[in-house]
Amino acid sequence: MRTNNKILALSLGITVMLTGCNMVPNNTKSTEAKTGTEVHPGENQEIAMNTENLVSVQDYNGEGYALRDGEETDKIAEANREDIEVAVKKFFSEKYKTEVIVHNLVGAVDGVSVFVESLGEPHFHAFAIVPIDVKSKTVNTDGVWSQEGQVENALSGGLYAMAYEKEMATLDSFVNNIAKEYPVVGKTKEAVDKTDSGYSTPFYYLNFFTDVFGQLNSMYLENQNLSKEQLRSFLDENKFETEAVKITINLFMKESNVDPDKEIYSKIVSEIEGMEGLPRGAYTLLLHDNLINSKYGSGSKNNSIEETTINEIIKE
Repeated sequence: MRTNNKILALSLGITVMLTGCNMVPNNTKSTEAKTGTEVHPGENQEIAMNTENLVSVQDYNGEGYALRDGEETDKIAEANREDIEVAVKKFFSEKYKTEVIVHNLVGAVDGVSVFVESLGEPHFHAFAIVPIDVKSKTVNTDGVWSQEGQVENALSGGLYAMAYEKEMATLDSFVNNIAKEYPVVGKTKEAVDKTDSGYSTPFYYLNFFTDVFGQLNSMYLENQNLSKEQLRSFLDENKFETEAVKITINLFMKESNVDPDKEIYSKIVSEIEGMEGLPRGAYTLLLHDNLINSKYGSGSKNNSIEETTINEIIKE
């Protein structure tokens, strides 16, 4: 694989309001792509931090994650958890041909967001929304829906990871070695399961910005028996721009009571630039202190380092 260490200055992320249930996830970073609108909870935006919600990232397991005005629907959802889980599993099975496990129910205005993880491959995290009538305290299990493009983006990530299996293994090994070499950590697996959407791991997440991946999704939905070789062949034949795949490495300082270290940030950037065999895409590095907001699932604060003039590292 040829490496082209070209650096781009690009500002990522626009705030998107979830429609339908009028749910505004205060914790979300969202980006609009040709394949739809992806919402990734947490990173790449500054939010008002209540210090009582700040906990060490190593201790955060997704508990306390909340959407606005969800207290009442939280209670109703919990009382109807079994029916909600059945409805959401059916939704993903029928619409996305994917079996899922439910990790978290998060109430919001007029509904509940149900966070799931796919079983097997393609692997991804996503959420569906189940409408709730607060006055009658009833759950509309026939009205399950998903935010436009959110699950599609997640599915694209799972298929991309299958097509680039060897390169993704290199990326996983790379970020794990970074955590051994430097005093940094990622999120816990439990936090990812309960709060994330998309192809997401404790150390990084992916976003997609091209119709090519919409076509890839369509291929899978028509034939779930596609091999990894067929997926890779399709992407090789339908060459996508490198910048169309955003790979965000999201790290926290390992020790408490220290600010993100600019020297460590620069060294990790250099290692990404020099690393061969990584998946094709545009790489961004985020470095936070040790604290994460348990309510919003975000580590982004005033002291977080995201130097957009140097942080998009292009891997061909």
